[in-house]
Amino acid sequence: MKRQWKMSPGNMLTAWASLLLLASVVAADIRLPAVVGDNMVLQRGRKVPLWGWADPGETVAVKVSWKAKEQRVTVGQDGKWRLDVPAPAVGGPYEITLTGKNTIVLKDILCGEVWVCSGQSNMEWPTASATSGQQEVAAAKYPKIRLFTVQKKIAATPEADCVGQWLPCSPETVGGFSAVGYFFGRCLHKELDVPIGLINTSWGGTVAEAWTSEQTLVKYPEFKARIDQIAEARANPDASMKKYEQEVAQWQKKVEAAGAQDVECASIEFDDSAWKQMELPILWEQTEVGNFDGLVWFRKVIDVPDSWVGKELTLDLGPIDDMDTTWINGVKVGAHMESNQWMAPRRYKVGPGVVKAGRNAIAVQVLDTGGGGGLYGQPDQMKIKPTDATDDDAISLAGPWRYKVAMSLASMPAQPQPPSWANNPNAPTVLYNGMIAPLIPFAIRGAIWYQGESNADRAYQYRKLFPDMITDWRRNWGVKSFPFLFVQLANFMAEKPEPADSAWAELREAQTMTLSLQDTGMATIIDIGEAADIHPKNKQDVGRRLALWALAKTYKKDVVSSGPLYRSMKVRDGKIVLRFDCVGDGLVAKGGPLKGFAIAGADKKFVWADAVIEGKTVVVSSDKVADPVAVRYAWADNPVCNLYNKADLPASPFRTDDWPGVTADRK
Repeated sequence: MKRQWKMSPGNMLTAWASLLLLASVVAADIRLPAVVGDNMVLQRGRKVPLWGWADPGETVAVKVSWKAKEQRVTVGQDGKWRLDVPAPAVGGPYEITLTGKNTIVLKDILCGEVWVCSGQSNMEWPTASATSGQQEVAAAKYPKIRLFTVQKKIAATPEADCVGQWLPCSPETVGGFSAVGYFFGRCLHKELDVPIGLINTSWGGTVAEAWTSEQTLVKYPEFKARIDQIAEARANPDASMKKYEQEVAQWQKKVEAAGAQDVECASIEFDDSAWKQMELPILWEQTEVGNFDGLVWFRKVIDVPDSWVGKELTLDLGPIDDMDTTWINGVKVGAHMESNQWMAPRRYKVGPGVVKAGRNAIAVQVLDTGGGGGLYGQPDQMKIKPTDATDDDAISLAGPWRYKVAMSLASMPAQPQPPSWANNPNAPTVLYNGMIAPLIPFAIRGAIWYQGESNADRAYQYRKLFPDMITDWRRNWGVKSFPFLFVQLANFMAEKPEPADSAWAELREAQTMTLSLQDTGMATIIDIGEAADIHPKNKQDVGRRLALWALAKTYKKDVVSSGPLYRSMKVRDGKIVLRFDCVGDGLVAKGGPLKGFAIAGADKKFVWADAVIEGKTVVVSSDKVADPVAVRYAWADNPVCNLYNKADLPASPFRTDDWPGVTADRK
């Protein structure tokens, strides 16, 4: 299973560094947070906050193009200002002009629905890597959908700002954006016919406590030691961080020197005929290279037309896991030496004098530090063309490349380790601080969430932690409630021949229990996972099922929001009768007789059961259990189950008992 997060020391921006940067802005012009900018979507029908920084006592004038009257606000002694502006019902494009010592004009602003998209790698998973990613990206021409991706950031204290920008949705911008977020937003856009703003703030392999503020986590004894550790580092950061940064700089030089031993591989004259061949894009773990961590060289020779000579070119390689340095004809044209960018598509500008007519060699040196490695995106992401040309004129780089395994990670310089929390996106509070706090108080309709895999071994704790996190966000946004919609874990891992306990089933149960919290909704995807991949590629149905909850509950549309949800049970004549909510027009057994039900007596020993649909109930029994007391459905890592409603939405896994599970004592 691919590890779900990587982080490079070189990309670590600590909280105190950001604070020093902010403090250095004295006698400053008006400055805005990144999330308030060109192309943004304002939440319709609300008073939307505009905020930023300027000199204490300065007057900031705000003029919005949809109203005649100008508004003014005085900057506080802390250098901060905020003004709440009534947003239109829907529409645009609008402009906002802010005037103080300087003038800022925000352009191409739309008014519609704004949703935050957050979680771990299944939320982070890019559109280009979803099912039919190439076709989905090419068709993503929705200029009234706007995309904002928060750059990954670990922070010891809540940050005031983040790195990111609003972009109109297009084939050029959607490929690296959250697939679940995009498909959710696309569905809303089509059904509501209003602009949609999507803010993606996610990080693979992360735990819920990392996304929760200290204010909430202080009541959890199990997190106290880690929170105290962060506070200590915050109080005296200089010595340890300075030493660490020096070690990082030395390490990067050693890595570059190690890779430079074979730099002649990048020249056009180099003979690579002895190298093996690999069809790209692909993770090399799926080839004969296997589970290798270290340096691998890739080369491809292409024929460049005469008309390209003397022009700037754009080289696209798609995402590369983890790091790369790239040359054309021996000239270095780009590099990513930060391992947390393993999902970032590579795009490098090639100067006018680099290529020549005829044969040209592209060489890519890839360093993988664990998990998957290689150039692994979609075929249409790999191309080269003149910067001012269309994709119709591009040369595709997908297909056969020559490669050579150069050096294993074990023989390379050891990567320095940072202070205890700084390289760990799973430390309590650090992602809330770095990737949620900077978005507040931007006006949003709600949030969607796909996470839980990394908390599955602590499912009982998640029963409290997850709703606490939701409440934490709502409180910090300063609203009583907003819709919070989440994805229940997909089916994953090997199927089990007999009923058994399951940590993943217990995590799904914790997610279902969270529905008792006001304004929450859950998309069940127990039918679209992949046994061998924790990242199922069918993100279209995930986004659509989340959107069904929003359409039904938030926007009051006449649609079925969910598959069947267990409500109650009753023992009758040696059988158990189950009742459900969200039945819609009725229950169905998809593809044959009902499967996935297990039944037990007082001895707590479950056996597979017979189950039949009777009206809006399911009746469960077994000749092996004369006096049944409990039923479980789809209670497994990767259950075989087929109960749906007539809207073709699957029933959520459940159990009727409350017997202690395998994660009951884990924290």
